[in-house]
Amino acid sequence: MGDKRAVCILASNRMEEQGKSISYYICKMIYATLYKKGISCEVVNLRNYALLPCTGCSACRQGEGCGKDKEFNRLYEELNPADYLFFVSPLNIPIPAKLCMVFEKMEQLAFLQGEYDYSSQSELQGKLAGIISYGNGERWTPENCKTMVNDTMCNVLNALGLKVVPYNSKWNTGISLTVRNIPAGGETLLVKEQDWKMMEEAVKRYVEVIVQTSKSLHAVCLL
Repeated sequence: MGDKRAVCILASNRMEEQGKSISYYICKMIYATLYKKGISCEVVNLRNYALLPCTGCSACRQGEGCGKDKEFNRLYEELNPADYLFFVSPLNIPIPAKLCMVFEKMEQLAFLQGEYDYSSQSELQGKLAGIISYGNGERWTPENCKTMVNDTMCNVLNALGLKVVPYNSKWNTGISLTVRNIPAGGETLLVKEQDWKMMEEAVKRYVEVIVQTSKSLHAVCLL
């Protein structure tokens, strides 16, 4: 593996079928695509973190993370060294609860540190981010997912100084996928073959766009 490193955040709240979930398979696609490019990738499953909501205690103003949530601090330490951050989230009107808690504390850290030190920047400042959302195609269109998930997350990440990479002019806050034919409580994850191939190609292309964007930015910095 090269020097570049990515972290893929799996944001689904569902505890059952963790190894068969849509989020899990999308993260595997991201991992595989980056691996072929010599970029290491760690999948961070939010279901493995017992996160606490922010209470506004302001203990984080000391610059040492959250004063009451060691699990958040453990997660935040995983994100800091990454060159790329990927967020994979289902449509949960708009986003899953644990991801909301992560964003809430990230924003509080950045705000309070900046309030007392105007030169201070978020540790995540300038990092490239990719957003991949998905929803049930029988209830939601990709445009619904974009509006409720991608656009919401993009606003937060931009406020924290991250750079969300657009897929194209229409999908300017990442990509949104729809899935069908997933049996409730089934032994395996079943998605129409043609839908799954489409999803895989879309994820692969988006990852490649993000990596190429990084190379282009690096080339500009060298000029």
